[in-house]
Amino acid sequence: MRKLFLPILFLLLVITVSFAQKPIKIVFYNVENLFDTINDPEIRDDEFTPQGPKKWNTAKYKKKLSNLERVFYDIASIDKDFPVAIGLSEIENRNVLEDIVTCPKLAPANYRIVHYDSPDARGVDVAMLYRPDIFKLQGSEAVKTVIPERPTFKTRDILTAWGTIDGEPVYFMVIHWPSRLGGKEQSEYLRVAVAKQMHAIADSVMRADDDTRVIIMGDFNDDPTDKSMAQALGAKGRIKDLKEGDLFNPFTEMLKAGYGTLAYGDAWNIFDNIIVSANMVLDDDGLLLEKAPKAKFYGNIFKQSYMVQKEGQYKGYPLRTYIGNNFQGGFSDHFPVYINIKYVKD
Repeated sequence: MRKLFLPILFLLLVITVSFAQKPIKIVFYNVENLFDTINDPEIRDDEFTPQGPKKWNTAKYKKKLSNLERVFYDIASIDKDFPVAIGLSEIENRNVLEDIVTCPKLAPANYRIVHYDSPDARGVDVAMLYRPDIFKLQGSEAVKTVIPERPTFKTRDILTAWGTIDGEPVYFMVIHWPSRLGGKEQSEYLRVAVAKQMHAIADSVMRADDDTRVIIMGDFNDDPTDKSMAQALGAKGRIKDLKEGDLFNPFTEMLKAGYGTLAYGDAWNIFDNIIVSANMVLDDDGLLLEKAPKAKFYGNIFKQSYMVQKEGQYKGYPLRTYIGNNFQGGFSDHFPVYINIKYVKD
């Protein structure tokens, strides 16, 4: 009986450990104009000051922080574990990032910050928060975006950060591509140029070490099926089309199925994407992309009732902070996105 009991006990322990392993969540959120209340003469932030047209003040700023705290904490509550990395766009400076990571419900995650001031005229930057207990940061750099047709064009940098998770090399890029100001077609060349630059960076990283996991996240201001993403960046939407060295976009099929992270003119777009290198899908071991329990797609959009506009012209859209200069007390004009990855040992 004892001989039979020990193997059964060992099997139960293995099963318990297996089920106890939580996924590693990677999140991206365009938080829509997270400015502090202090006027910075070096940037165009007058709109978000107490004297500006939006009457941006401490009470409204604290409401915005509280909203973001709620979203990130609820994402953590999905599997009772804080995301390992959070990419952010439309943040003004390091000060607002410090205010996010010290929110009471987020403080236990002990987030660290990767941030550089960008040349954007409005002063909005991209950033990454990370858990140092999981992601072991080795270095970071802000890569200046290059638009050959407009060498003096200023936009957000490409934020890069590299290190390891479970001993496996990981390379992050966090971006906010040039907007569609002036029209989608007229501005497309700007996003195509940045996409080509990022494709070259990803290729260089993977050539140096084909085991490196590349994770690209941000607001692309284009959909997964647009030229900039599908061709210039080369992010494929179907696993069966992948080969080693490619990039995979788990949100392509979600867009085709009618999902969205922001809406305009009653049409949904997915500008917010997290793209991964093909080795996170094709390899048998290491850090691999996985679906959430019962999920149809590898990509996930975090959309809760409290984040949705309940009435008026924008009913059903993301509940944003302002409509014009009218304070809504909302979250953002985008929904956040996330992916799950797991470590598989051969």
